Amino acid sequence: MAARPPLYRHVKQQITDALRSGKWKHGQKIASEPQLAERFGVSIGTVRKAVGELEAENILVREQGRGTFVVSHTRDYMLNVFFRVVDSDGHKELPTMSLLSMKRGRADGTTAALLHIAPRAPVIDIEALLSLKGRPTILDRIRLPVSLFAELGEHLFKRRDGTLYGLFQERFGITIVRVEENITAVIAGERDSRLLGVANGSPLLRIRRVGYTYKNVPVDARVRLVDSSKHGYLSVLGSGS
Repeated sequence: MAARPPLYRHVKQQITDALRSGKWKHGQKIASEPQLAERFGVSIGTVRKAVGELEAENILVREQGRGTFVVSHTRDYMLNVFFRVVDSDGHKELPTMSLLSMKRGRADGTTAALLHIAPRAPVIDIEALLSLKGRPTILDRIRLPVSLFAELGEHLFKRRDGTLYGLFQERFGITIVRVEENITAVIAGERDSRLLGVANGSPLLRIRRVGYTYKNVPVDARVRLVDSSKHGYLSVLGSGS
């Protein structure tokens, strides 16, 4: 007989379900640990362990003396958690994004598999150029399921105040809590080199990225091409404590 999962994991799932249903929205303070313990009929220690895991997963954040809040995808949060492109000195900055195109289409087999949707399901196909220090550095090709982002158009994309993930939260109630990235090396084709301002055949980093919301539901599939002449990818593993 399989062992029952630890009790704190059940509490963690209950909190996640509440977040997914919108009971607590981004930036909002959740119930206190004693309140959660009473609600779920468990000890405060069990709640604390569940909340601790959600904090480690960048879903919740504790603020000393104020309580525990649902993470908001602010610019600083995006830079610190989801952006890994750095310059030759290891520094990073949030890029400025320029929309090249946005259109409706149908999911090919690869996109359908990544987003867990049916082949040829309607998708929004976005191409955007990202600049660092005023220089085009990243070319993003993003595909989103129309079923989740039906109202997304150029006007929303261009007029958003913050990050794209912030727009997902604010307008569509969708929070990206995890991304998976697969990195390979490619050479720039004619169009890519022209957009990025590099020589044809220059080396690029190719990052295939999938963003997930609660319960591992994929909502954002993209291919990111990075000019690697002055920028690289930084991944920090392990704890600094």
